[in-house]
Formats: sequence, C-alpha cells, structure tokens
Amino acid sequence: MGATSLKRKARKNRVVAQQRVDTIQRLQTQPVIKNVDVEAIKAEFAKTAMKPAAKKEAAPKEDVAEAPKAKKVAAPKKKAAPKKTEDKKED
Repeated sequence: MGATSLKRKARKNRVVAQQRVDTIQRLQTQPVIKNVDVEAIKAEFAKTAMKPAAKKEAAPKEDVAEAPKAKKVAAPKKKAAPKKTEDKKED
C-alpha cells in the first residue's frame, strides 16, 4: 500500500512555522540607539516647571452674558429600503 502525502497540509505547516519564526525575529529586533542630550532634556523640563500656570479667571464671568444652551436633538434615523428580491421561476 502506497503512502499519500498531504501536500496542502504540509504547505500550511511550513507557512505557519515560518510566520512564527518571522514574528519572533521581528519582536526581538532592537531599535537603533540614538545619541540623546540628557542635559538638554532636563533643562527643557526645568523651564516648563518654572512657568506658572496661566489663569483663566482674569476676566470676570459676570460681565459676559451667556445664552442658555439648547439641547441637541439627533435627527431620526432613516429606515433602509426593503431589498428587491426576484422570485425564482421554476422551469
């Protein structure tokens, strides 16, 4: 009795194994290490820490007349038109 080979199954197994290897290699790659000026970054953070937060309370709210906010109402959804179906004719 002769042995039969399952060609599609063998091809699928090879593809799955190759994808797994590719994924592992992709995940293990290391990014390029760039020269970073740490002192410049620290100085930049120090500048932002020194600045006080801008206060928005400079203008009194009592002088500004605010209109009451109207509620937004969503437009009603349109119903989909019924699909046209053709009756199959029995020949």
